[in-house]
Amino acid sequence: MPKYVIEREIPGAGKLSAEQLKAMSQRSCEVLNKMGSQIHWIESYVTANKVYCIYIAASRELIEEHARQGGFSVNSVSEVFTVIKPTTADLTLG
Repeated sequence: MPKYVIEREIPGAGKLSAEQLKAMSQRSCEVLNKMGSQIHWIESYVTANKVYCIYIAASRELIEEHARQGGFSVNSVSEVFTVIKPTTADLTLG
């Protein structure tokens, strides 16, 4: 299944309490459990005013439906085509 990066604008995201983040996470998981096996949340990165989420899903439409059902913003959805990291630079490793 394709991997996606979802950008969510959430003013003050970096100042959300542990309880607020827990509640968001719980809501997301509740919706995902109802949606079935074609969509999986991997992890999210919280910055000052945005949250970047990594999902694996059968389609972009499933990402958007998850957001709709959960009441989450979606400012952009981008499909990931490949991942690079420091070891990518070392031609002797691959």
